[in-house]
Amino acid sequence: MDALLTALADPARWRLVSLLAERPRSVGVLAQLADARQPQTTKHLQTLERAGVVTSQRTGQRRVYALRPGPLRDLAAALVRLADTADRVAGPDSTYERYGLGLHAERLAADGTGWADGRSFGFRRSLPARPESVWRHLTETAPLSRWWTPDDLRVSELVFEARPGGRVVLEYRDAEDADGTEPVAGRAEGVVEEVRPGERLAYRLSPLLPDGGLAFTAHVELVLRPTDTGTELDTHWRITDSTIDSADFVAGIEIGFGQSLDTLAAILAADARNTAGTDSGPDDTDNTEYDAHTRSTK
Repeated sequence: MDALLTALADPARWRLVSLLAERPRSVGVLAQLADARQPQTTKHLQTLERAGVVTSQRTGQRRVYALRPGPLRDLAAALVRLADTADRVAGPDSTYERYGLGLHAERLAADGTGWADGRSFGFRRSLPARPESVWRHLTETAPLSRWWTPDDLRVSELVFEARPGGRVVLEYRDAEDADGTEPVAGRAEGVVEEVRPGERLAYRLSPLLPDGGLAFTAHVELVLRPTDTGTELDTHWRITDSTIDSADFVAGIEIGFGQSLDTLAAILAADARNTAGTDSGPDDTDNTEYDAHTRSTK
């Protein structure tokens, strides 16, 4: 396939393929029709023959070339598969396009300092785990690092001090940047404001601009309510201190944090399946620790 793509990439060879698609032709005729010298035409045809897309045979004093349609059909099928993969519903390209539309709108709206102040975003998820287990995933760095970035990103630095006044740091990179050679994809810093274990968590978080300045401040509130099937998690974002350069960040909140919460739901569902049927699983241990912690803070 690589040899075929290389052969077809040359405009002169593509012209010869187009001529041979009409009918078999001799080297001399192909050179005339392509307005090229015969030695050059011969070299191009030999390259195409090595790639398997044309075949030739000698007829008298002439060498006649013909197109082999099979390799072209195989290439066309491979290209269709690539297009179908990129075009799949709710795939990465769909997310990319939605972000692009949102980014365009936010950049148009960013006409001055404070342009996004007061903007709010709401998220709700029904999670298949008890509040104490969900709380661990919201406040402890190990489980938090598993979900607290959008798709295609990974946490490279995380600090979450789950106490009033505690520090919050979230730095992330491209998920495929294994050695950390690419620039940091994003970094945000903030402070925890309120902690009511298993019930409510509030903190401020500010994404940093490339120059180290604050893009905006997000006031984030998470409220947990127990249900018969697990936990209802309501999250509310409110924007203040927005700068003109914050448009790129604001455009990504709805998609990015939504993806993160979907990942959290998937992780909790997988954990629930793994512990199903056991008398005492991780949630039972978490419950004991949570109850002890709750009693110690009352």
